[in-house]
Amino acid sequence: MARTAEQSAEEGAERSLEAMLQDIAALETLAADWPEAHRNAALARSRAIDDLNAEAFRRLIRALKAVPGMAAALRDAAADEVVYAVLRRHGILKPSLFERVDAALDTIRPTLAGHGGDVELVRVEPPLAEVRFLGACDGCPASMLTFYAGVKKAIQDNVPEIAEVKQAKGLGGGSAEAVHFTSPFAAQQTDGWRAAAVLTELPDGATKVVEVAGHSLLLSRFGDKVTCFENACAHMGMPLDGGEIADGLITCPYHAFQYSLESGECLTAPEVQLQPQGVRVVGERIEVHLAE
Repeated sequence: MARTAEQSAEEGAERSLEAMLQDIAALETLAADWPEAHRNAALARSRAIDDLNAEAFRRLIRALKAVPGMAAALRDAAADEVVYAVLRRHGILKPSLFERVDAALDTIRPTLAGHGGDVELVRVEPPLAEVRFLGACDGCPASMLTFYAGVKKAIQDNVPEIAEVKQAKGLGGGSAEAVHFTSPFAAQQTDGWRAAAVLTELPDGATKVVEVAGHSLLLSRFGDKVTCFENACAHMGMPLDGGEIADGLITCPYHAFQYSLESGECLTAPEVQLQPQGVRVVGERIEVHLAE
């Protein structure tokens, strides 16, 4: 029999962020059938409690920051997904630039979805943001018009720090030696590519550690895309390959920082990310282009 939230709390069991958010969603659904006056009263009470908690957190953090060495401890504490979610909810931690750009794309996604397409944010390196069209928008003759008229405007209107927006393009091919797909981080280079692995060694969903020219690299495959990142946590540079990998995420075995192996984004501290390296597949060869 599933335990209730009260039972879990009494037993001291840690509950996941997802489980707690599901509880909140269930309560919100329950309140949807209440009389309007009751809903308004409950909402006002919830906001008052939120205001109280937010002010308490601000004062606590302000006091702790004055203690020598405590700033680093607070950053480590924010690595916990529940702590991070609560501090973000109260506006104590600000959204990263990556999150802000992705939120700007959310304003144009409904329009793209109406045409069977979507757009993903590939990377953000101020003042540049790079995006890729998906679905029906990928390769559509009108995609460039959509790009300049919609996506680019949405980003620049909402995130003034981004002065340049580029569209990432994949390279198609039919011959055995054609480039099948290229990482969005790979510059359009013709020289300097190095063999890293064979495609059959990297099945869909797998991650492999390879050593190339003195670099320890993480190669991961997501369907028709291969990604390549330095095997080093952005937190303290420790190797990541001993960490747990699940659902496309890798967790640093030393300090539990968590990263997306598809985008390189750090879910623990969104202001940092894994260092990408260029990668492409030619025939059955996976090749990398290293930034020295």
